[in-house]
Amino acid sequence: MDRLRIDKWLWAARFFKTRSLAADEIGKHRVQVNGEVAKASREVKPGDKVTVRLGPFTREVLVRGLSGQRGPAPVAQQLYEETPESLAAQAAVREQRRLGSEPALSIEQGRPTKRDRRDLESARRGNWDNRWSASLDDDE
Repeated sequence: MDRLRIDKWLWAARFFKTRSLAADEIGKHRVQVNGEVAKASREVKPGDKVTVRLGPFTREVLVRGLSGQRGPAPVAQQLYEETPESLAAQAAVREQRRLGSEPALSIEQGRPTKRDRRDLESARRGNWDNRWSASLDDDE
């Protein structure tokens, strides 16, 4: 076997869980072979450079072997070699995500925390009836 469809290779190399997912991502132009946008029927051979965009990561790998069937992860990792630039970019993205702020901390609305709930309950039980009001009294 000297050539293999890119969707089948991506599935066998465990980039995607199913071939249909691989074909969908290829259809969305998230996979390139040797710098060109690939189609699912595109054939790859050892030595080709494949670029796959997976969420925030862009992985760039060199095809080292071909396999028509999906095997265990250690065997799948022997089908490709990740480029040093890709590894450095992944490390930079991981570090940026680690140092970034927690998005949930900026949420000011939604379900109250336990402390907020206690504050609300104490306010309800508290002096709400004794507060000054701008309304007119019925006595006058």
